[in-house]
Amino acid sequence: MSAPPPAATGVSAHQIDVAYGRDVVVHAASVTVGAGAVTALIGPNGSGKSTLLRALARLHDPVAGGVTFDDGAELRALSTKELARRITLLSQHRTTPGGLSVRELVEFGRHPHRTRWGGRDPGGPAAVERALRLTGLTAIAERPVQALSGGQAQRVWLASCLAQDTSLLLLDEPTTFLDLRYQVAILDMVRDLADEHGVGVGVVLHDLDQAAAIADRLLLIEGGRVTAEGSPAEVLTEANLTRAYGIRVDVETDPDGRIRTRAIGRFNGAGVPAAPA
Repeated sequence: MSAPPPAATGVSAHQIDVAYGRDVVVHAASVTVGAGAVTALIGPNGSGKSTLLRALARLHDPVAGGVTFDDGAELRALSTKELARRITLLSQHRTTPGGLSVRELVEFGRHPHRTRWGGRDPGGPAAVERALRLTGLTAIAERPVQALSGGQAQRVWLASCLAQDTSLLLLDEPTTFLDLRYQVAILDMVRDLADEHGVGVGVVLHDLDQAAAIADRLLLIEGGRVTAEGSPAEVLTEANLTRAYGIRVDVETDPDGRIRTRAIGRFNGAGVPAAPA
């Protein structure tokens, strides 16, 4: 039988620097993705959000600092299979192999749970069916992946991550290409995974209102540095967002207690302020 996944546990980066060649793009960053919680990374394009997320999945090795799990295991010390039983990443850039059905691609997520030489995986069929159902793909499970729209393909890759059945899920802009219905469905699912199954979720989002709605904690990243961290109300302030994005951003709380942000430009009646020095 395949080994059971480890008990739910969080993962933390401690003062890590991440570099491309000689260029350090993430500086002394610390972040925790806790079990049963949603941590969202926000910030301008090119600020280092995706790179930091990838470092938590060991796709970028820090040149300084380290990454550990709550049980004391070090990220760098785990075998590839051990790591894949703990943590999975939905990245932005993926190459879809040809000739596969939706179901076959989702089944790839079960690889860490199979015995040697791709053998038995008793929990596999149920995990795959659950992933297809959660992502709304059951009706097209036998369709070729290459025949799908961009939004449908995005859901197939997410389903493959869910089928991997780890206690930590890292999502890099998971709502890209999705229409409103599936944006809401995916974000609801993220919240359910944390609340009902104890999964720790780290997610990069550009939509600030979505981040405010689903996250327990936010990290605002600018120029490779974490400049604000805390609850959505603590991070999503007009001062923080106007500085980070170089444009005036108004922040309001509606009668239901939901945070709403609005970037102000010429199209909606105000000039764009100069970026802070």
